[in-house]
Amino acid sequence: MAIPPLSRRDLDFLLYEWLDAESLTARDRFAEHSRETFDAVLDLSADIAMKEFAPHNKLSDANEPEMLPDGTVRLIPEIKHALDVFSRAGLTAGQFDESLGGMQLPTVIARAAMAWFQAANASTSSYPFLSMGNANLIVAHGTPEQVDTYVRPMLEGRYYGTMCLSEPDAGSSLADVSTRAEPQPDGSYRLTGTKMWISGGEHELGENIVHLVLAKIPGGPAGVKGISLFIVPKVLPVTGERNDVVLVGLNHKMGNRGTTNTLLSFGDGTYSPGGRAGAVGELVGEPNKGLSYMFTMMNEARIGVGFLAISLGYAGYLQSLEYAKTRTQGRALDNKDPSSLPVALIEHADIRRMLLAQKAYVEGALALGLYCSKLVDEQDTGEDPTRATLLLDVLTPIAKSWPSQWCLEANSLAIQVHGGYGYTREFDVEQFYRDNRLNPIHEGTHGIQGLDLLGRKVIMQGGAGLALLAETITATIERGRAAGGLEAAYAEQLAAALGRIVETTMTLWADGDPAVALANSSIYLEAMGHIVIAWMWLEQALACADPDGTPKSGDFYDGKRVAAQYFYRYELPRVGPQLDLLGSLDRTTLDADPAWF
Repeated sequence: MAIPPLSRRDLDFLLYEWLDAESLTARDRFAEHSRETFDAVLDLSADIAMKEFAPHNKLSDANEPEMLPDGTVRLIPEIKHALDVFSRAGLTAGQFDESLGGMQLPTVIARAAMAWFQAANASTSSYPFLSMGNANLIVAHGTPEQVDTYVRPMLEGRYYGTMCLSEPDAGSSLADVSTRAEPQPDGSYRLTGTKMWISGGEHELGENIVHLVLAKIPGGPAGVKGISLFIVPKVLPVTGERNDVVLVGLNHKMGNRGTTNTLLSFGDGTYSPGGRAGAVGELVGEPNKGLSYMFTMMNEARIGVGFLAISLGYAGYLQSLEYAKTRTQGRALDNKDPSSLPVALIEHADIRRMLLAQKAYVEGALALGLYCSKLVDEQDTGEDPTRATLLLDVLTPIAKSWPSQWCLEANSLAIQVHGGYGYTREFDVEQFYRDNRLNPIHEGTHGIQGLDLLGRKVIMQGGAGLALLAETITATIERGRAAGGLEAAYAEQLAAALGRIVETTMTLWADGDPAVALANSSIYLEAMGHIVIAWMWLEQALACADPDGTPKSGDFYDGKRVAAQYFYRYELPRVGPQLDLLGSLDRTTLDADPAWF
């Protein structure tokens, strides 16, 4: 029997016992829903993920997309079959408006549902993941005609979507984008240029691919201020002509191999729609505001990438847990009888250490991902959307990067628990690691997220972002102090770490020298991430008690408590030396001459 890649019990705890997702049904947008409809979506997602996505995970890894001589891509047929089942179930449209054929699900439920697919098959889940983000952007910034033309078919599963930012010589440095968009008399644009690392950029899974492309209109401002956003379909919907978007080649990745990753050429003359040169594009919104529009999709994708890292880490944890319970090897340290039967791996303390580390990482990260998802619901339907938006802005770089680092470490530990078997392709955990290794890179590397967090988010609005985060964490600390016991001890430890990082932030910016302040921003990101996950674990520990403070009983709650204990004793102390380094305003990396390397 296949091992489920996620724990439904954990999801129920986080959604209902902690976040009270059921209370969202009191809001107008979600009034047609109930705990029963939420559970039905989660059950359906788990069922389809296990039956249609998980079975071809290793098959798609072993049979990468192949570029054919005619410029098309061959994928294994199981991918399209699974995605057709996904779209027929209405899951692509889950959180969209009923007027668009959606279910108007809360984001927190939709994210939890999608996590099943990400855990079961990271590659196949990427196609609808990108399409949903693409559709959300067009709904937010496009015209009603663009929504009707492109979004409705995407939500029906007939079209798929991409995001085209990077170029061969302009990866994360979007100011250097060179793709051009020439305005045409009919109001359209003709695009020329190349885009690199475009996931889902070419395939035959649907009738069309809707590319969202960053490009510059001649005569616009320099740098990022001159970037505009365009819809460039593979096939022109009105005429049925092939647009001048051509697959140049496929990138061959270490993991996540079932998702096509492409180099695309726009307007190279292979096709000439309407008898003219250039790929036909439609402007989204206003000229020169493309990057701000694209951040609608990018921020959604960053949380989604965090969820992908969480899901892969979780899947590996559960497989290594099952292996540790069933695989026998060695004997207890005080057992000197060589004729006695070996014990299960989980009987060894070091194995339990590695399992506890995985549990602390993946369950702490899942809590953060769902917390951020509920903030989206608060932003869209809550009483204080400004507060929710500010807190979400601060947490987004952490929600992307912390799981990408530490759930990858969970995958490494899952391999270690399996021993030599874990390093073979016969077991899933080696693929989980390879699939997860991409997540610290795409949608903004750790370095970019660190710069965003320390250089923008914690200091924006005169430090309002950091102040709000500290205020929110402090409210949990006060509840922990009132609870007494270990929770009170954790609260004091968290309060000390929080106070130190606030003080360190002020120290870093005291002299106003960005080069010094940001030299170790990745270290700052990691330290802040550990503090935020410690907060998530204190929240979970508090949720393991009834409203009157009586501890809930049972193995599940005891497991939560010991994972919280592990994080506070083994993980949060890592922050101290990091804050020491940051507070010293160390210049080692700044002063290292490139000639010395």
